[in-house]
Amino acid sequence: MPVLLVFGAAGQVGRALVAAAPDAGWTVKGLTRDEADIGDAGAVDAAVLDAAPDAIVNAAAFTAVDRAESEPDLAMRINGEAPGHLARAAAVLDVPFVHLSTDYVFDGASRAPYKESDAAAPLGVYGRSKRAGEIAAYKAGGRCAMLRTSWVFAPWGNNFVRTMLRLAATRPELRVVDDQRGGPTSAVDIAATILKMLPLLAEPGAKARTGLFHYQGRPPVTWAAFADAILDEGALLGHPRPPVVRIPSAEYPTPAARPANGVLDCARIARDYDITPPDWRVALGPAVRGLLADPL
Repeated sequence: MPVLLVFGAAGQVGRALVAAAPDAGWTVKGLTRDEADIGDAGAVDAAVLDAAPDAIVNAAAFTAVDRAESEPDLAMRINGEAPGHLARAAAVLDVPFVHLSTDYVFDGASRAPYKESDAAAPLGVYGRSKRAGEIAAYKAGGRCAMLRTSWVFAPWGNNFVRTMLRLAATRPELRVVDDQRGGPTSAVDIAATILKMLPLLAEPGAKARTGLFHYQGRPPVTWAAFADAILDEGALLGHPRPPVVRIPSAEYPTPAARPANGVLDCARIARDYDITPPDWRVALGPAVRGLLADPL
């Protein structure tokens, strides 16, 4: 079977990829942050040489949005420089490479869903570092597709779903921002999408399938509406269900600014890969059950 090399194997999407890849016909080798420093070009080359992969996925990232403001060098090293190392290694082998990016490359000022052709204007260090990573990967050439997604959740790891469930167990009410909109996206769905993209990227003449693609769950919601849906699912399992109080972003200041609109236009991935946005509500129930069964 072909070999899939996954960097960031301990993260939400990485875990989903490692779990799903064998059923999709891949022999998977997953590397965690401790096993491969993607910020080191030499370490990347050594890992790729050892695995001899037929495809590479970068699911690793510095995802602490607020901490990036105080650790910009580290965020840029992991998010901005490392994708270039990985993309170059993939280009040398002429194998497909998929890199994950984010809606945070936009400032959120638009009222319309963002297209891949819209100008990036990140608000903070995290978004700037991720945009730098997109550019580095693109410049490396090869069979590279960059997948922008948002609000990732899974039945494991640290995510907004886990946070809401944890707070619901101890607080009489949850105050959640209601003036930021986006698309919750299941890591399991992201993994399935990547596994569908890779064989098509490997085909001769796949140049049209390279570049930027948007992929996120539907329908768009605010964080408060997402929290309500999470708590409703938890209540079905007997978990506490406090009310959600909707607040503006101004009442929940954070070191890093967030885009008010993170809704992405997913028409290009539908056209070029026949992949349509998933309904995040379908994946939410299994995520809630998994997180309640396996608390950190």
